[in-house]
Amino acid sequence: MTHRPRLAEIGLNTGKKARLHRILYKHGLGNGKALFLPYDQGLEHGPRDFFANPAASDPGYIIRLAVEGGFNGIALQIGLAEKFYWDYAGEVPLILKLNGKTEIPSDARALSPLHASVSDAARLGADAVGYTLYVGTPAQDQDFAQLRVVREEAYRLGMPLVVWAYPRGEAIDTKGGKDSFYAVDYAARTASELGADVVKVNFPRPDKRGGVPGDYDTEFTPQQAVEAVVRSANRTLVLISGGEKAGDQAMLEKAREAMEAGATGLIFGRNIWQRDHDESLRFVARLREILAKYPSD
Repeated sequence: MTHRPRLAEIGLNTGKKARLHRILYKHGLGNGKALFLPYDQGLEHGPRDFFANPAASDPGYIIRLAVEGGFNGIALQIGLAEKFYWDYAGEVPLILKLNGKTEIPSDARALSPLHASVSDAARLGADAVGYTLYVGTPAQDQDFAQLRVVREEAYRLGMPLVVWAYPRGEAIDTKGGKDSFYAVDYAARTASELGADVVKVNFPRPDKRGGVPGDYDTEFTPQQAVEAVVRSANRTLVLISGGEKAGDQAMLEKAREAMEAGATGLIFGRNIWQRDHDESLRFVARLREILAKYPSD
C-alpha cells in the first residue's frame, strides 16, 4: 500500500491543519480516512439526477443523510449552504463549492466560474472549500488564474482547498477520454502542482487507451493505475469518486482498491443518494467497513 503523508508532513498552515484534523479525526470513523457526500449535482447535471429517488431533491434530506451516515463532510453550493446547512452546522463538516456550471453548454471550452468566496465559507462555518478545475480545455489559462485567487485566499484564511480535478475538452476526448488512466493521472498531478491540499479524481480506466501517449498505451491493472494516480498527487491527499451509479460490488471493489493505493478517502454522491433512505445507509455501512481496515498512521 502506498504511504500517505501525515498532516504534519504536507505543508499546512495552522488553520488548514486544524480544519483537516477536525474533518479526518473528529468526524466519520475518526481514523484519518474519510467518506464525503457531494451534493452539487443539481447544478452540474440538473434535476434529472433526482428522478431515481425524488426525496434526494430536498437538500435537508441529504444533509440529514450525511449526519446519520457518519460522513466526514458534505459538499454544497452556496445557495443550498445558506438555506439548509444552518440546521446541522457543526454536526457534519461543510465543504463549500466555490464554482460550478451547468451541463448545458459543450465541454469543448469548459470553465467553471466562481460564484462564492473563501470568506463566504468562513462565514458559513465551513471546514474546507471546493474548486472544480477542468484540465485540458482551451480555457485552462483562465481556470489556472481563477484558482490562483482562490488558493491565495484559502491560505490567508486557513481554509483547506479541495480541487475537483476533471479532465475535459476535445484534446482529452482524443486521448482516451476524461476517465482514462492518462487523463486522471495528469489531472491529479496538475492539481497538486497548482496547490491543492486535497484532490478529488474519478477512478482511472486503464482500458481506455485510444490516442493516449505511448507510456500509457500498455497493459495496466486498475490497481496499478490508481496507485500511480496517488503517487502523482505526491503530498496532496487523494479522494476517489464513485462516479455514476453502478453495481454495488463494482463500487465496493473500487473503494477497496483506492484504499490499497493509499487514497485518503472516498467521495460518493449519486451512488448513495439515488437509493432510498435505508438502502443508502446500508451501502454507507459497507463503505465504512472498508475504510475501517485502512487507518492512517
